[in-house]
Amino acid sequence: METEKIEKRFSRVIKSKHIHESVLFVENTKGDFSYAKDYGGKSIDTPLLMASITKLFTTTCVLKLLEQSKVSLDDKIVNYFDKPILSELHIYKGHDYTSQLTISHLLYQTSGLPDAYVEGKGSLSKRILSEDIQISFDNMVMLTKKLKPHFSPNTGNKAHYADINFDMLGKIIETVTKSSLEEVFESLIFKPLGLVNTYLPSSGHDSIPSIYYKDTVLSRPKFVNSCKASGGAISTAREMMTFIKAFFGGRLFNKTILDQLDKYNKLQFSMFPIQYSGGYMRVPLHGIGTLFMGKGEIVGHAGSTGSFAFYYPHRDLFFVGDVNQIASHLSVRMPMQLALALK
Repeated sequence: METEKIEKRFSRVIKSKHIHESVLFVENTKGDFSYAKDYGGKSIDTPLLMASITKLFTTTCVLKLLEQSKVSLDDKIVNYFDKPILSELHIYKGHDYTSQLTISHLLYQTSGLPDAYVEGKGSLSKRILSEDIQISFDNMVMLTKKLKPHFSPNTGNKAHYADINFDMLGKIIETVTKSSLEEVFESLIFKPLGLVNTYLPSSGHDSIPSIYYKDTVLSRPKFVNSCKASGGAISTAREMMTFIKAFFGGRLFNKTILDQLDKYNKLQFSMFPIQYSGGYMRVPLHGIGTLFMGKGEIVGHAGSTGSFAFYYPHRDLFFVGDVNQIASHLSVRMPMQLALALK
């Protein structure tokens, strides 16, 4: 019955407009239930761009540094950067909140900072549809400064999803460890889990999968290399499954640290019904977003290119995969629909 329900949902997805390839991998914690389905030649071992699932890797590094007492969530981020870089980064209603920003604000997406990727007339999401662009961290900060923050840090239960939060976390990780983010990911995640097909591109020779925008194939290696901490990692569905199990299972850091971050804030309306916790997404399945038809929640992360990695605790099932399509919202809808079907 479970496999029939999963296959039915997968069949609906691949019939969606502009879906040229897709892969789905479902397992429980023990692995005695395992189901994989593919379409368009994309298997569970085919390289895929994780996009914002990379944020879970960045979160892992932050939590590991917390465990080692090398950083604190209350650390002011200005202490990790040269003063001119972040100067006047967060000015809201005439008040400069830059010096008040903490690692916690970045991790929980509660800084209030705008997202240059999707906001503004010349948003990066629009630009990359027509060209491949290389953007340095300093330039990403400058683009953010040109936009208006949405609220002062830690206002009520507000959260605003912005890649710059994780771009800054990536730089903080490099400063604390005195290593490149590629080296940190390798030592704290890839090597301990035995991931051999998961990597952050570090040179022009590293393969970066193409992505679809409707029926157009896009190759964007320069841009992918520009957003390492927020969306630049490459993996496969098989290795994403290994990682997401380890993330929520306590293999990479003390699970009590993750439990302590169990506080959720609503993201901007355009991302409803997604909420954000300390470095990961939560989608409640028993609220208005599902017409109160579901049970429990899914936790994990989705990527703008159609990738997803979520855990459904109510049924002890992990959903990972990819639809490789920028012009869709299936990266969240697909795991939601799977969870609703299997409730």
